[in-house]
Amino acid sequence: MSVHQAEISWKRAPHNLEPETYSRNHSVTLNGGQVLDVSASLDFKGEGHCADPEQMLVSALSSCHMLFFLAIADHQGYCVESYEDDPKGHLEKHEKGGMAVTRIELSPKVVFSGEKQPDAATLDRIHHMAHKNCFIRNSLIASVDITPR
Repeated sequence: MSVHQAEISWKRAPHNLEPETYSRNHSVTLNGGQVLDVSASLDFKGEGHCADPEQMLVSALSSCHMLFFLAIADHQGYCVESYEDDPKGHLEKHEKGGMAVTRIELSPKVVFSGEKQPDAATLDRIHHMAHKNCFIRNSLIASVDITPR
């Protein structure tokens, strides 16, 4: 249906704090031309000023959920004024002993404007539909919990 690609580029350089090892810093170029500075997470000798793959996974899920939420709300006649989330992904050991992002928590805060305002049940239904249809969510085995704020 569609293909999504990026370019990953890494060159050997010494680690900033541990010169006996290599830098985990690299760049990701998206097909829109945006260049992201990426590294391992701090727990794995990365640098804090860079995004890490786990953050990008968590933010991709949150972004995908939001985009479906906005589309569904708009289709149902609701006007979303703002949408905020502070998603959290948990890197943990999984049942086979390796590490994985095993669960992700979304906590969206949505503000609506206009006369048509959703009640709590409608808001939950829109989130459920967004969750069910999100492409990123459907690509993951991690559990995803949504707790609107």
